[in-house]
Amino acid sequence: MHRTADYDYHLPSELVAQTPSAERGASRLLVVRRAGAPSSSRATSNEPSATERPNDRTPPTDRAFADILDLIPSGDLLVFNNTKVRHARLLGTRPSGAPAEVLLLHPRSDGTWEAMGKPGSALRPGKRITLGPDSEVETVEVFEEGTRAVKFVGLDADQAMAKYGKLPLPPYIERAPTDADESRYQTVYAEREGSVAAPTAGLHFTTELLAALQAKGIRFANVDLEVGAGTFKPVEAEDPADHHMHIERYEVPEATTAAIAEARARGAKVWAVGTTVVRTLEASGAKAGRGETDIFIRPGYRFQVVDHLITNFHLPRSTLLMLVSAFAGYDATMAAYRHAIEQRYRFYSYGDAMAIV
Repeated sequence: MHRTADYDYHLPSELVAQTPSAERGASRLLVVRRAGAPSSSRATSNEPSATERPNDRTPPTDRAFADILDLIPSGDLLVFNNTKVRHARLLGTRPSGAPAEVLLLHPRSDGTWEAMGKPGSALRPGKRITLGPDSEVETVEVFEEGTRAVKFVGLDADQAMAKYGKLPLPPYIERAPTDADESRYQTVYAEREGSVAAPTAGLHFTTELLAALQAKGIRFANVDLEVGAGTFKPVEAEDPADHHMHIERYEVPEATTAAIAEARARGAKVWAVGTTVVRTLEASGAKAGRGETDIFIRPGYRFQVVDHLITNFHLPRSTLLMLVSAFAGYDATMAAYRHAIEQRYRFYSYGDAMAIV
């Protein structure tokens, strides 16, 4: 099995996309054939993430994202994560007047919120951070993994986010959010707020492209997974098996379960738009309902639901890069990343995309 260091790669800093493309959907698309998959996109894929053979080394091809319309056959099913990004980043001050920051992750059953923040000394139990004259955040408890339980004093959480919250752009975007991010860091099909990061593979889809896909006879379904801050956390253990995976909440509607079953009955394939959809469908077994998952998909995993994957490029040593390696094959994935760097693709949340067929 591969060690964490095997998922490292050098990315020139100028390839980290700091802004979205000039127009939504005007991105590049790297098409990668899954290890062990026949050349036809109708190939079945409910097999182990493959041991790659010499004839698996089909080179990736450079396309435009709009070409996804040609890649997906009529009748196949596209599954989207329709979560919406919360204005979960709260900037405030400590009693000394020094700055502090709180990132809300999700509400807890006792009325508090699980959160992260900095500096850690400002988020010790009993300490408060002032957001404004009408709102404070008080730390109630510190958990072993470093997150906190916090409560709101004055405005409630929704009111505080509406008044003081900012979009939590990823840490590798080294600028403050702008008005443009309000729309571009959300998918056009986002519905219910719940995430601290966008399901970025979906950022490439425009309303026009979605209409064209439906006109071709491609079916749609949705899941809702609340993307957490752990999505950016690198694997620090030498052995990936020792990594503690973050927990994310999800919901699979009954209509999605029915759409997947119906697609299977017709011999159609399931395309996941993003790694969050993969985690949701594989963790749930495509069964309807709500749940939580800390599933860690890495090479050796047997995929049960997803046949094809549309995804962005992911951070070195990340669980998401390991998931893609499990899906496409380790050698194919790392070769695709080398190709993308050589061809000057844009990386990460506002970057270009891959389609694994």
